[in-house]
Amino acid sequence: MSEKRFDVVALGELLIDFTENGTSSQGNTVYEANPGGAPCNVLAMLNKLGHKTAFMGKVGVDIFGKKLKGVLDEVGIDTSGMQMDPDVRTTLAFVQTFADGDRDFSFYRNPGADMMLREEELKEDLLEQCYIFHFGTLSMTHADVRQATKKAIALAKENGAVISFDPNLRPPLWSSLDLAKEQVDYGLRQCDVLKISDNEILWFTGKKDYDEAIKVLQDTYHIPLILLSLGKEGSRAYYKGLRIEQAPYLQEDTIETTGAGDTFGGSCLHFVLKYGLDGLDEAKLKEMLSFANGAASLITTRKGALRVMPEPAEVEALIRG
Repeated sequence: MSEKRFDVVALGELLIDFTENGTSSQGNTVYEANPGGAPCNVLAMLNKLGHKTAFMGKVGVDIFGKKLKGVLDEVGIDTSGMQMDPDVRTTLAFVQTFADGDRDFSFYRNPGADMMLREEELKEDLLEQCYIFHFGTLSMTHADVRQATKKAIALAKENGAVISFDPNLRPPLWSSLDLAKEQVDYGLRQCDVLKISDNEILWFTGKKDYDEAIKVLQDTYHIPLILLSLGKEGSRAYYKGLRIEQAPYLQEDTIETTGAGDTFGGSCLHFVLKYGLDGLDEAKLKEMLSFANGAASLITTRKGALRVMPEPAEVEALIRG
């Protein structure tokens, strides 16, 4: 097999997460502008683990778009497939964090640059030159960017890439949850690796038990590797009849969970690259989940995600400790 330029290429949203960071002297909430967007969070974790990555998406030619381009360059994500559009503004998300660590989102995206990517703007050589192609559903909320996403998936598959999918459901961004369910269904039919959260799988399948919900996905879509993130309950992997569960590494100084699922997902893709999708077994899946849980745990102690992904040595020290 010929050598490819990139381990992982991801397509989707790149935006600013405005996260709460205390209050001013007047008692007003202070927000910190953190670079974010699930696909790039995944890539940032993979870069920390020594992989070559590239991003495909769109930002505005505004102060936030320019900052985001600079951050991706800083962390080592290739931006040759990133478009900068002078006619639209970079998407913004304001994140409210509750006492239990859960979050609520307010998006400024009507339109936002990320939803304006067109299929003719895709840099096709990136899709021909990756081992894994990763995407979510925020690039499927509107017709034109949905078409671009579907074309990218098709090109990546034609060139032998493993397809990785994280629904990353954000209900406020959909005109209806029926449309969201339709696009999640599409993603499930395309992917070889699925990372899905506890609330997403119960919503999509209508089941109340995780194993029953996983069986629905396995019977319907035949996805080789399903990774289920369970927040404070840890995670599970379902692969070739195996069901592997790993406890979490809970932190006393958790401040927010933004990016935890992306950090988990990126870490898991590292092990898919390391061992191959066909080369996993019980021991390797346990190693994968343990590392991914540790990395996700560390990111909950930091504001934002993309710029502050944990070093591999930090994760290994946490696991040993």
